[in-house]
Amino acid sequence: MLYKILLGLAVIIVVIAVIVALQPSQFRVARSTTISASPPAVFAQVNDFRKWEAWNPWAKIDPAMRQSYDGAPAGTGAIYTWTGNNEVGAGRMTITDSRPNDLIRIKLEFFKPIAGTNTAEFTFKPDGGQTAVTWSMFGDKNFMAKAIHLLVNMDKMVGDQFENALASMKSIVEAAPK
Repeated sequence: MLYKILLGLAVIIVVIAVIVALQPSQFRVARSTTISASPPAVFAQVNDFRKWEAWNPWAKIDPAMRQSYDGAPAGTGAIYTWTGNNEVGAGRMTITDSRPNDLIRIKLEFFKPIAGTNTAEFTFKPDGGQTAVTWSMFGDKNFMAKAIHLLVNMDKMVGDQFENALASMKSIVEAAPK
């Protein structure tokens, strides 16, 4: 009887491991909005981490979050670090590529609650008198990340935060004097 139970458990573990291993090895979350402003006005909100305080959705989750800035004041080489509660964790963002009014690429390092490194990108496309801005995050998934993604809907969890932040950014930029 014990043999059958152990064999059954072994089969379940193998099946779960196979399901996890067959999951995609990469992920991508992206959200977009259109802002009634020029690309330079929208680009400026993202290129300077200090401006993120007005629309950063995670700062609203943990108002006591500690934030610091290093490196360049804006653009390539700018660094933002944060340490917060269990919901926001701790990490660092470094702008690795800043092409005015076109693209901002960020190395995103998470230290807590789960260590990981991903890439975030913002693209800015003129659309008449407006700007279409897309915020995406993508990266590789190791075995543990694949298992977590089976249980946690990363697209919904992070995507909802992106949508909230883009809506806040839209309000800020559109309310600014022209």
